[in-house]
Amino acid sequence: MRQDDYFRWAGELFDRKQIFDKPEALQGIRVLELTTLILGPSTADFLGEFGAEVIKVELPPAGDTMRYVTPRGTFWKNASIGFFPENHSKYHVAIDLHKEAGRALFKQLAARADVMVENFRAGTLDRWGIGYRDLSAQNPRLIYVANSGFGQWGPFSQGRASYDAVAQTVSGMIGITGFPGRPPITCGIFIGDWFGALMAATAALVALHHRQRTGEGQLIDYAQSEGLIRSLDWTWALAGLTAENRGPAGNRDRALGAADIVRCRDGFVAVAAVTDAEFRGLCQAIGAPGLAEDPRFATLAARLEPAHAEAVLRQVGAWAAILGRAEIEALAEKHGFAAARVASAADRYADPHLRARGAVWDYEDPLYGPMVEQGPAPKLSATPGRIRWPGREEGPAEADPS
Repeated sequence: MRQDDYFRWAGELFDRKQIFDKPEALQGIRVLELTTLILGPSTADFLGEFGAEVIKVELPPAGDTMRYVTPRGTFWKNASIGFFPENHSKYHVAIDLHKEAGRALFKQLAARADVMVENFRAGTLDRWGIGYRDLSAQNPRLIYVANSGFGQWGPFSQGRASYDAVAQTVSGMIGITGFPGRPPITCGIFIGDWFGALMAATAALVALHHRQRTGEGQLIDYAQSEGLIRSLDWTWALAGLTAENRGPAGNRDRALGAADIVRCRDGFVAVAAVTDAEFRGLCQAIGAPGLAEDPRFATLAARLEPAHAEAVLRQVGAWAAILGRAEIEALAEKHGFAAARVASAADRYADPHLRARGAVWDYEDPLYGPMVEQGPAPKLSATPGRIRWPGREEGPAEADPS
């Protein structure tokens, strides 16, 4: 198959127009969610985007704290824009779990659930009589996802609160983020929450597969900081084997030899050339093909030397300074290395590639009007993910849910 034919075939296979005509992988799976903020809601959201029925329980009168995170009031008086990305396609009910009747009603919902997701401090729901021990006794097939800062056991599990910034700190992520000699900085998004939600949702799918074979439910203990530890590639191994602590390197990734965020004529561009072939292409683009033959730069191992990487990146910076972002991107495509402009979220909303792939969803919601949301990822050809509606207001709970 020719390359052009392949791209056309792939585009047709994943055509967004067909999404709502195809089945959903998790259709028939019921998820009971008792969460707030980002980590827990996003865990359930990822399952819901691929067909699970998600019933989100909120404690009255306030409900999920994310309803009040600024900027608020864009669509209704009791919501924030920050509430939408974690609460697609869910059914919302308000149940007062501080009352015995509310806990009894919650147990009725749990008896009919396949997956339960919560993100309270360890032991909280157990004290209320609706933790894993209580719920699994009445529903042995239940997969119970307990998201917390430090896990369900261990020295930090009792009494310590955690949020995304704490998880970034405890994991060591902040120690390698930012610029040498400057104060540490956190990631620009709640990466501990979002990355953790992906790991917790993946664990739920693993447990569902196990249950399909055995009929057995289980407890999933996800500690927020541990997910970020898992993401720190060679950082921990390096420290354990050599006692060397990897520090912040700014925007220059020394492990790749020639990767940086560089200023150009009309903004900033990320440039990366990792393989020898990509580096040769970069050298062609900057008008210095001889660099690729220089022993200091001819191999990736040589380019990893800090002084050698610095020499290359100085030349790349001087080259980029006189060009525009579009010119650099075109040269990267022509010569086979990577480059992309640093753009705002508004720029990315208008990006034709992201829109073509459904990474940005435009739709008209009957309640809120025009909406722009992040689309489901990754893409599945037979059972694609979808967004049916954004977050809704809290609804009343029924006395006998079915």
